[in-house]
Amino acid sequence: MKIYYEKNVDMNVLKDKTITVIGYGSQGMAQSNNMSDSGLNVVVGLRKGGKSWEIASKDGMNVLSVEEAAKKADIIHILIPDEIQATVYEKSIKPNLEEGNTISFSHGYNIHYQYIQPPENINITMIAPKGPGSMVRKQYLEGFGIPGLVAVERDYSGNALEMALAMGKGCGLTRAGVLETTFKEETETDLFGEQAVLCGGVTELIKSGFETLVEAGYQPELAYFETCHELKLIVDLIYEKGFAGMWHDVSNTAEFGGLSRRERVVTNDAKNEMKKILDEIQKGKFAKEWALENQAGRPMLNRLRDIEGELDIEKVGSKLRKLCGLEK
Repeated sequence: MKIYYEKNVDMNVLKDKTITVIGYGSQGMAQSNNMSDSGLNVVVGLRKGGKSWEIASKDGMNVLSVEEAAKKADIIHILIPDEIQATVYEKSIKPNLEEGNTISFSHGYNIHYQYIQPPENINITMIAPKGPGSMVRKQYLEGFGIPGLVAVERDYSGNALEMALAMGKGCGLTRAGVLETTFKEETETDLFGEQAVLCGGVTELIKSGFETLVEAGYQPELAYFETCHELKLIVDLIYEKGFAGMWHDVSNTAEFGGLSRRERVVTNDAKNEMKKILDEIQKGKFAKEWALENQAGRPMLNRLRDIEGELDIEKVGSKLRKLCGLEK
């Protein structure tokens, strides 16, 4: 395992480079501002007339159209949603590439699944914060940073890794540490984590626990507190102290009950399904499914969003979050 810190990275490799950040969402805003504040020459490429154009301009960023920004750039850092990257690349970025340019990402999806295929005389790199854009910016301003990943898919210039690491340092990531990985590893583990644990798995676990209590006759509000609201407290403990630290800080009753019964909830059947999900990711089945979903106008995603919005736990949760001052 190779981890890079501040002392390992020289930002001078970027002193004569122009970095174009495509997109000004959560990550685009955070990373472009951090790199700019670190003294790097940053341009933001956006769609003219879009909402982000005015926001980025007010933030003091140098804003150009995607085409103009790509033409001006030595490094093009693409931070727009996965599902539109290939279209924007083909239309607005590819025609403006020059030999020795670098195409950079914070997620390897479109390179790994070959939806974007830059010419052979272009570097392909990744610098990926392991946290949301809001935290990337917040930690930077507080003098620290969040961990990140770095990867090089193609090193045409001979110094692609050094440039990617310098961008990571500009974002504040080397303050915490940047782990070297590959596009394949980052993409597949990221998708698996989202689907099986962080987004898909945990919400289904919460929903099932909530429904079990409500169906048994308990108050929905109490069920929400016990299965969802308090989850943040437990996750914070795990984040700060690991499993052992969390078990130490909860009651002996909670520790015994949790350790002795958790495998009755997340069974071998669940783990077998996780393996199937990972296999679908590794073989590109999920990527093809997502591409077709977007081509069709996202009918399944829209239907699933509607179903999610009508869940009882969502209605109860919204009411309780307002009472707790967490939601307006």
